[in-house]
Amino acid sequence: MSDLSSKPAHQKELFGQPVGLYVLFMTEMWERFSYYGMRAILVLYLVTQTTDLNPGLGWTNGEALALYGWYTMLVYVASIPGGIIADRFLGQKKSVILGAILLVIGHSVLAIEQMWAFYTGLGFIIAGVGMLKPNISTMVGGLYKKGDIRRDKGFTIFYIGINVGAFLSSLIVGYVGEVYGWHYGFGLAGICMLFGLIQFVYGQKYLKGVGEYLGKSDKLEDREALKRPLTKIEKDRVIVLILSFLMVIVFFGAFEQAGGLMNIYAKDYTNRMLLGWEVPASWFQSLNAFFIITLGTVVAAYWANRKLKGKEASSLFKMIIGLIIMGTGFLFMTAATAEYQATGSSAMYWLVLAYLFHTVGELSLSPVSLSFVTKLAPAKYASLMMGLYFATTGLGNKLAGLLGESASQYGEYTVFTGIAVFCIFFGLLIWLFIKKLKALTHGAEDNERVMVAGDEIIE
Repeated sequence: MSDLSSKPAHQKELFGQPVGLYVLFMTEMWERFSYYGMRAILVLYLVTQTTDLNPGLGWTNGEALALYGWYTMLVYVASIPGGIIADRFLGQKKSVILGAILLVIGHSVLAIEQMWAFYTGLGFIIAGVGMLKPNISTMVGGLYKKGDIRRDKGFTIFYIGINVGAFLSSLIVGYVGEVYGWHYGFGLAGICMLFGLIQFVYGQKYLKGVGEYLGKSDKLEDREALKRPLTKIEKDRVIVLILSFLMVIVFFGAFEQAGGLMNIYAKDYTNRMLLGWEVPASWFQSLNAFFIITLGTVVAAYWANRKLKGKEASSLFKMIIGLIIMGTGFLFMTAATAEYQATGSSAMYWLVLAYLFHTVGELSLSPVSLSFVTKLAPAKYASLMMGLYFATTGLGNKLAGLLGESASQYGEYTVFTGIAVFCIFFGLLIWLFIKKLKALTHGAEDNERVMVAGDEIIE
């Protein structure tokens, strides 16, 4: 670990990473606590009958999954205008603050037990995530210089922050929502988002020069980057990013069954009795986050060591492997539905195994693709390209909703099996073109090495 006292605040390091990473880690942790906490109970709130002791809205499964699909899509599609606003007007740092404020308002409004408040709250959350999500992720990339191999691991650490929030929120907000009342859960999410806003503001000294609006930068090259047209290399790299986003859409179209169809499957078809106690359905949402927290650095270290040994470990390769592993996880859901059809009950371990494979696949694709965007995106479109990335995850979320709805017509067995087969096939198909796609990156990931405070220490 580097000597903290010998460097400016924004260059100080902790555990081999910039201290600013942990400021962003904590901010994203609280933002994801609020979002995933709300997500864990949203569908359950919609489908719970109005006559229950803890009444919901009494919607059908199809209606609930349709809203879930539209909502989760819009949350991420809003990242496009969020990225444009940051690139052209505010910069990433101010955009994150504005997004956090909108999120506090949105989650707080959801705590009001009125239908107008329900839709208004969702609207504020959509706008808030759109402002915060692409810009805080771009700021992570801004902590590292070009060619620093620590960037991918930094994004994985940042990603662990996301999932610490997701893990705790699924347990805490899920429990409060299911046991004490859905709107208490929504309100708790708002309080926690306020914590994230406060600590981000107080951590600014570790983020100096990161996330500022380029038009007001002291560096001539930053101001010039806003005016000159894209070069041939930059255009090729944008093409690769857009093509890689196809994998992101397919991945999240499958992965986001977690909050929809798999959530309902856990509630309606899974034997959740454990030592005489029934496990809340929403708690299964925490498995993904738990596995990310425990396996995140292990997977990141594996890929970094593979890279340093000269073996294939490009971002595109990791994304392909991640998609295939995640798709394989749905075969466990196929087994679960087969068991239910045969015995009238499905064991919990099928869900645990599915989430384990989904998580390993996610760790090989999601944080890596975030890092990939910051490596290839032109500086003047940095937040916009990150916004496009999150918009593709939004399209994946919408696809997930449509696939979940189709279960009412085709059955869970067919849907889960179809997802597994398609994801594996699509990953193998992209693998056939990996050399051509890597050529279009023009060596963006070549000669990566470990740096400390921007200085190379290991070849």
